[in-house]
Parts: sequence; C-alpha cells; structure tokens
Amino acid sequence: MFYPDELVEEIRDRNDIIDVISSYVRLQKKGSSYFGLCPFHNEKSPSFSVSADKQMYYCFGCGAGGNVITFLMEYENYNFKEALEFLAERAGIELPQQSLSEEAKASWDLKTRLLEMHKEAAKYYYHQLKSEHGKKGYEYLMNRGLTKEIILSFGLGYSTSYPNDLYQYLKSKGYNDSELKESGLVTISEKGVYDKFWNRVMFPIMDTNNRVIGFGGRVMGDGTPKYLNSPETKIFDKSRNLYGLNIARKSKRGYFLICEGYMDVISLHQAGFTNAVASLGTAFTMQQSMLLKRYTDQVILTYDSDDAGKRAALRAIPMLKEVGIGVKVLNMKPYKDPDEFIKHLGADQFEQRVEQAINGFLFEIEVLKEQFEMNDPEQKTRFFSQVAEKLVGFSDELERNNYIEAVSNQLGISIDALRKKVNELGNRIGYVPKSETKITNAERKKMEKADGNKEAQRILLTWLSDEPSVYHKIKHIISEKDFVEPLYGRVAQLLFKQLEANEVNPAKIINRFIGEEEDAKLVAEVFNTKLKSGLSEEEKNRAFRETVLRVKKHSLDEASKKVQDIGELQAIIKQQAELKNISISLS
Repeated sequence: MFYPDELVEEIRDRNDIIDVISSYVRLQKKGSSYFGLCPFHNEKSPSFSVSADKQMYYCFGCGAGGNVITFLMEYENYNFKEALEFLAERAGIELPQQSLSEEAKASWDLKTRLLEMHKEAAKYYYHQLKSEHGKKGYEYLMNRGLTKEIILSFGLGYSTSYPNDLYQYLKSKGYNDSELKESGLVTISEKGVYDKFWNRVMFPIMDTNNRVIGFGGRVMGDGTPKYLNSPETKIFDKSRNLYGLNIARKSKRGYFLICEGYMDVISLHQAGFTNAVASLGTAFTMQQSMLLKRYTDQVILTYDSDDAGKRAALRAIPMLKEVGIGVKVLNMKPYKDPDEFIKHLGADQFEQRVEQAINGFLFEIEVLKEQFEMNDPEQKTRFFSQVAEKLVGFSDELERNNYIEAVSNQLGISIDALRKKVNELGNRIGYVPKSETKITNAERKKMEKADGNKEAQRILLTWLSDEPSVYHKIKHIISEKDFVEPLYGRVAQLLFKQLEANEVNPAKIINRFIGEEEDAKLVAEVFNTKLKSGLSEEEKNRAFRETVLRVKKHSLDEASKKVQDIGELQAIIKQQAELKNISISLS
C-alpha cells in the first residue's frame, strides 16, 4: 500500500458508507440495515445490503461485498489510490505525497503528468477547431449533421496541417521531451519531432472518470489511415476502454448499444440514445466485456450491416455471454451503420429496430444458414446438424428446450424432430449435464466433511464478529491458529486482535484484503452471514458448542498429521480426549 494503515483507516472511518453509497444506489432502511438494487448485477428485488454498524456492503444475490473503499474501486473502476484520493478529498483529509515509495511516486507522477498533458491537448484541439485553422474540420462535422452542443459534449477538436504545432504548444506548458515521448502524442527521433496527429478531426477518448486518456483522429481528405488512434501508453489501453462509456454509464436505459465507430456513438447520443459506446479501433475484447458487466446485463450490437460487421458480431457474442451479459443484434438494413440510419430514418425508427433486435443465438443461426443452399436436401441436413450441435452446448435443460422451441419456430422445422436430433447428438458425443456428474459415495462424504469443517470456521468468525462478548467464553479453548483454512486464519488473526482490544471493526479488516478481489468477497460474506434465528436458548447453546468443538477438533486433527515426535502426538491425543469434557455456554 502507498499509505500507512492508520491513514487508510482514518479516511475510511471519516466517510460513512451509507452517505457514499446513497449517491449511487437508492437505499431503504429495513431493520438495522439498508437495502437497494445491487449496482453490480441486474436484479428486480433488492438484495444489496449496507450496514451502518459494520460500515460494509454485501449483495446476497451476486456475493459482491466490502467497505466504502472497495465499493468505489468496483463501481467507479478506480484503483486503490484513486479511491483513497476521492474519499480523502471528500473528508477534507490531505494525503501526504512522501508516503509513496520512490518508484511508485515516479510512476504515479508520470501518470499524472500524462493525464494533465492529454487534457491540455484536448483543449488545444478544441480551440483549433473553432479557429480559422480548423475551418475544414468544423465544416466536416457540420456536414455530418452534428450540433454545436454535441461537439462540445464530446470535446471534438482539430489537429492542424502543421507537423509540430501540438509539440510546441505542450513545450510552452512546461512538458519535457521525455514526458512528451511517453504520451504518444508526438514522435521524437533523430529525424526530428512530429505530432502524432495532423490534419484530422479529433475525438478525445475518456475513461469512466471523464479523464482524457487518448485520441482518435479522422483524416481530412484522402490521406491514410482514415482513422488513427493513440498508441498504448501508461494511461491508455484500448482493449480495456470503450468510447462514450463515461457518458453512457449514467444512462437510465436498461441496456447498452455497442457500435463500431466514433461517429456512430455521437450520432446516437445526439438522437437521444445516450447508452451507446464503441470499441476503440480494435476488435471487441473480453476486457471490454468485463468492463460493460459493471454497468449492464444486456447489450444490443449495432455493428455495420456488411459482412465485416456480421463477423464482428459473431466474435463479440460469445465473449459477452461468457461474462453473463444477454446479447441482441440490431438489423439496420438497408443502411450500413447507426449514423446512416439515424440520418435517413430518424430516432423513432431506430427505436423500433431496437425493440425488434434479434436474440444473439438466433442471429448466429441466421448467419450460419447463409452458408448453406437450403434447396439442396444434403446441405439442408448438414445445416440442421450444425444447429443441433450448437443447441447441445446449452447445459441447462430448461434453457436448451427454450432455444429448441425458438429455433424450430424461426426455421419452420418440427420441434420434436429438432429435439430428437439434439438428444441423439448429445448421447453420441457423451454429453452429460453438469448436475449429473457422477461422484462416489466416499468422495461425496469426504467433500461434505471438508465443507463442513470450512463452514464451521466461517460460522464461528461470524458469531464472534456479531456477538463479541462470546469471545471471552471460548478464548481459553480457541485461538486464531485453530482456523486452519488459510483465508479464515488471516481473518481470525485480525479479528482476535480487535476482540482483545474490545473494538470489533469488520470494515477495517476488509482494508487488508483490498487488491485481492475474490478473497475480499469471501471475507465480506463472513461478516454478513446471518446466524440462524428462532432458536431456543438451549438450541443456540448447543449449536455454539458444536461449532466451537468442530473447529478445535479439526485443528487438532490437522496438527496430528504434521507432528515431529511422539511427545507432540501424545499431547494432541490428550487434548482431543479432553474435548468431550469441555463445557461451553453462551449464558
């Protein structure tokens, strides 16, 4: 971490989690907690819980959980330092720069300088567009039907025909050649200094926090390439960003439109579709799928209606499905792209096409069908065999049956004949649904025992955090070393220190797991598990005793496997024998 634990905890403590999350999620109080719709997955019933007492959030639907710092990191796509800076500023706390290591500070300073430089470049390009030098670019944008408001909203600009105008401007702002070379905005070599972009309409590329991280440039005239993008730098990775996402993520529509180009996005936004984004001069990537998953569970692909657009859609569909995003494909014929469509038919007609968008799987079937001559019985049979192969891929029986029905309706084939073909193929290739995977009774018992021991450790940690007073009833029996599951052992070590100091603070413990996303979720689950309610005093005492003894017994069993001499083993056997005589009560 860049900053001392004490400072991180002070910043976290000074930012009430209810206040912060309420600015992103509508929360309603229910009992001692607040509930709302989870911002990390699509749901209709609120399962996202925020605890004022624990200063933590947890979603009982998708398992997302943590404290106020991890919330900002996950929701805003901040790194740890960015989240801490945001919260520090919010709480009026000044972060000391000297707390960074020399290497980290140098890297962070360069990143900061690059962001400042790109902001200056965007201002420069915008100014050029409005000047006499940018007349050609401004007329181009006007001829494309853009308004002054949309040009301002997207910060569009113009790079002049002079080879090093931007370089001279940035030098006048105090940036040195080393920084300028790292920026990707200029080329510095033995042959001289040249701006990366010249004689182009400029499209600033912004991250989700509205910071300029790169540019796209559309050449004026017949130059090549037609579109040119910034190279990858310390602040720009085109595979991990999407054009227009900084605006689209605030859209109230329940889905995103994915386009191919900058002008498609801008035209759609101008027409009221502020949920449009585009990949950045590259094929759609898995990282972009995961980025979208933070904001939506449904996308509509609006790629060009030509063969290249179809291929792009076919590549994107499986990646989006893999991260849990539903996919539909929009038909824009007779026009090539959204920009053309909007200009000729308008927003209302586009809205109708959105409503008629075809399911991604059914689109794949349509494209597959184009490869076969359906009047030829042999080719038709081969086509249906390939369709059946694709349907076998659905592991969930209900989902598979729904798609069999949809495909039979689409293709005009008997549903029974298609289902029979799918089942025959599934049997021939040895397809077995995940739920039917065979395990032996011995394996099952071993798995259940292992899960039970792990569960007992988790429940005991939950009990100790929920009811700290019980700690003093078992501290002579249980120590943090008895939590042999590695993750729970780390949690126990931190929790027991807090219990000894009589100041249990789950949100502070979460700080130690920032950067370990999966572990942080499991730790959040520990502190948000609900202990069984409605038990009588006797039943609760029995459950508590059994949990403590199970954790201790498993710890001794594991220790017995690692003994070095007979004396150690005899001591462990003695402790195991004494367990049955231990009296444990919550009363």
